Amino acid sequence: MTASHPVRPDASPLLRKERFLLPDGILYLDGNSLGPLPRHVPERLDGTVREEWGQSLIRGWNEHGWMDMPRRIGDRIARLIGADPGTVVLGDTLSIKVHQALSAALEMRPERRLILSDSGNFPTDLYMAEGLIAELDRGHALRLGAPEDVIDRIDDSVAAVMLTHVDYRTGRLHDMEAITRAAHAAGAVMIWDLAHSAGALPLDLAGLGAEFAVGCTYKYLNGGPGAPAFIQVRPDLIDAIRPALSGWLGHAAPFAFEPSYRPGEGIERMRVGTPPVLQMAALDAALDLWDDVDMDRLRAASIRLSERFISEVEARCPELDLASPRDPEARGSQVSFRHPEGYAMMQALIADGVIGDFRAPDLMRFGFTPLYLSEADVVAAVDVLERITRTRSWDRSEFRARARVT
Repeated sequence: MTASHPVRPDASPLLRKERFLLPDGILYLDGNSLGPLPRHVPERLDGTVREEWGQSLIRGWNEHGWMDMPRRIGDRIARLIGADPGTVVLGDTLSIKVHQALSAALEMRPERRLILSDSGNFPTDLYMAEGLIAELDRGHALRLGAPEDVIDRIDDSVAAVMLTHVDYRTGRLHDMEAITRAAHAAGAVMIWDLAHSAGALPLDLAGLGAEFAVGCTYKYLNGGPGAPAFIQVRPDLIDAIRPALSGWLGHAAPFAFEPSYRPGEGIERMRVGTPPVLQMAALDAALDLWDDVDMDRLRAASIRLSERFISEVEARCPELDLASPRDPEARGSQVSFRHPEGYAMMQALIADGVIGDFRAPDLMRFGFTPLYLSEADVVAAVDVLERITRTRSWDRSEFRARARVT
């Protein structure tokens, strides 16, 4: 079979494939899990290692501004998520940032004991909530509702509403404005996880008014494996919250070496450990790609790509069932299709040069990033998918063997 519609020329002003180090012969539809390597990042890392670390040694903390990287890069991310300058700081992992936000939220509502989330939330967020509940041992509980019902479960017993904006499995979008309004109307604190939103969707955290947002930088922002996470705090709260993880670099004067903790000024208090300088250098360089990107145009281009993908798959691979919302305004920059043999099919697809990923129990997941994916790439990816489904080339033992990372 052939493509159901003609392919338009790759004329998108957002397309900058030449600025990424993408392997020859690979169609990469997994930037929603790990973004590809920007071409200029190795040079930046080489300079950081050889010149800054190699020549300056420990003097690099002052001479090259290493200590200021978490807040300086935080401001670069703030622009992409619609946050005010001085409200975002980088460092540590997303799990740590979830813990920070949730512990602060529960302290803000000491008379309440309920944390509300949904059954589609990413497991680490739920695990951190469970661990914090056990650690506090004050009778808190975690309540989960279906994603589409969570807004109706918000009432005046809820201390904090903790949700991931984009469902990692299907790409389903929560209505951030409506849910945040409902949380505030009930007197609850709102926490948004932007792991699948930052760098994919236009956001307006400053206008939203949610108390906290967290997110990672190794997906759409191309910070690399293990790139640091971020936390954003509403400006009026920054100087009032007490960090539960009172790390040395969140202290008001780390090099005074005081025996007792005093929280730092502003967003600095949300720092915990030593900045991962090499990872932050890679992220800082990767963010150069975003200096001239208009997020509304990016979103429109992403929708065009995902819509083309869905129409091609449904026309040519009818055995796959769409698991993502059909309305493009109701999903993020990813699309999932369901099949009982989805794992083996994805491994066959990867072996044939089209990289997506799999999420249990049966979801084949594909991400759409207009910075390096064109409409022709999308159609070519479906050509391969159609071939492996038609020939059943996925039905081999090596494709069924589960790897540690899926």
